[in-house]
Amino acid sequence: MSNPLLDMSGLPPFSAILPEHIEPALDALLAANRERLAELLKQPSHTFESLARPLMDMDEALSRLWSPVRHMNAVVNNEPLRAAYNAGLPKLTDYGTEMGQNIALFQAWQSIRDGAEYATLSEAQRKIVDDALRDFHLAGVDLPEAEKARYKAISQRLSELGSTFDEHVLDATQAWTITITDPARLAGLTDSARQAAQAAAERAGEHVDGKGWRFTLEFPSYIAVMTYAEDRMLREAVYTAFATRASDQGPNAGEFDNSALIDETLKLRHEAANLLGFASFADRSLAKKMAESPQQVIGFLEDLAERSLPAARQELDELRGFAEAQGLDELMPWDIPFYAEKLREQRYAISQEELRPYFPAPRVIAGLFQVVERLYGVRVEAVEGVDVWHPDAQFFAIRDPDGQLRGQFYLDLFARPGKRGGAWMDVCRSRHHHLGHDDIDAPVAYLTC
Repeated sequence: MSNPLLDMSGLPPFSAILPEHIEPALDALLAANRERLAELLKQPSHTFESLARPLMDMDEALSRLWSPVRHMNAVVNNEPLRAAYNAGLPKLTDYGTEMGQNIALFQAWQSIRDGAEYATLSEAQRKIVDDALRDFHLAGVDLPEAEKARYKAISQRLSELGSTFDEHVLDATQAWTITITDPARLAGLTDSARQAAQAAAERAGEHVDGKGWRFTLEFPSYIAVMTYAEDRMLREAVYTAFATRASDQGPNAGEFDNSALIDETLKLRHEAANLLGFASFADRSLAKKMAESPQQVIGFLEDLAERSLPAARQELDELRGFAEAQGLDELMPWDIPFYAEKLREQRYAISQEELRPYFPAPRVIAGLFQVVERLYGVRVEAVEGVDVWHPDAQFFAIRDPDGQLRGQFYLDLFARPGKRGGAWMDVCRSRHHHLGHDDIDAPVAYLTC
């Protein structure tokens, strides 16, 4: 049986990818990459074309295999997929550390840096060489063998901790719900929020005799309660559950607690940074960034806080006064979005819900694309028939005025069970020029909310 993850001729065939494909595909590609690396290192001398280009092809192939796996684990998470992802993650981490600590490979790159060819390379090519050498040092290539092994073990554990942390947050988000059976407790909620809560209750078998509204910690449900629900006890319950997810507090205290994971992550990051000669993880983090020191970053943040705090305090005092005038004794965190919306309605005689019909998602997306087209002179167009992981997901192409394809992206806007909270961009496919081919692959991104 062919493995869809090993077919990299086009976009990922999401509907064909199953959890049982992940480990075999990863094992096969890692073995092929290791074999190819051994061949490259047998060369008597190295040039940018003979070393860097093949290595970039290897990296791109691995990225294209793992990218849909990582993405599906974030947006359509389930137990079989999670298990397959977690089985593959240590192999990927081992491979990355192995490559970063490969002294022969480091010496091959160093020979390019020290050779006459380096001066003839383009600025971008020299940057690739310099960054590769930097990354070897950041992976511990200079360390004694015992410390290399310790660094590798730390990297493996940090990878595991990061995955478990994300799983706990997702599981905690999905574990808590509240079902309201008294319609009076829905006062203030918008029609759309009530309809969504009723649909959720119906799916759970909790809508009986025309009653039953289920609220969750998925952000659309959470923000609707926090903004519009007049029932203060309901707001407090939802806020508390949301704010204490995956912790040792709140209604599910300890069930998905990330406290120990955070402590261990901090300790291991510090130890890894010390192994590499950095004073702290913050110093290690800045090795690839523009800021010069942790103190510079902290100074920037403190300056930002100093400049913004007076306005924030003024707004909070104003909101507190407004809430007290409405009869509230003390403004609590679960009151802030509710009274902020009330104050907005008083000032402008319109609510966010009244604006909603004028800004449906298709119209907003089209307007956003028009702005992009005006600013950059490109055209964004929907592409139908592309294989996606969920019916909500859409696919778009970006073309220049001559019709040339410049990039593509998936767009997945809506919260749902099994999908990680937040908004992020991730790489599906990098812009890449394969060795021995004339064509350049256009980049493809995931845009997720």
